[in-house]
Amino acid sequence: QVRLVESGGGLVQAGGSLRLSCATSGSIFRLQAMGWYRQAPGKQRELVAAITTGGFTNYADSVKGRFTISRDNAKITVYLQMNSLKPEDTAVYYCHAEGAFVYWGQGTQVTVSS
Repeated sequence: QVRLVESGGGLVQAGGSLRLSCATSGSIFRLQAMGWYRQAPGKQRELVAAITTGGFTNYADSVKGRFTISRDNAKITVYLQMNSLKPEDTAVYYCHAEGAFVYWGQGTQVTVSS
């Protein structure tokens, strides 16, 4: 049974930093990419950042220069370093894995106060 477990969310002031982690358990068949999505109340879920098995990264324009996605292949763990956080970054952040199937974590709340 594949599981994605996020951690690292919390409440921070604008300008602060958080580091999210997504640890996997189980084997993801034909894994192609992992990444982070976020969804704020009343908003559509959006891709924040993704990284392929080959190391290619993609970021939403709104987070470029502030967020960095990275991975630890040995532990099959993906991270999202979030710097210079803004109130508009407030959302539930979901870890995502894409292979033969798609998997989602349970989400971790990130709240940025002004």
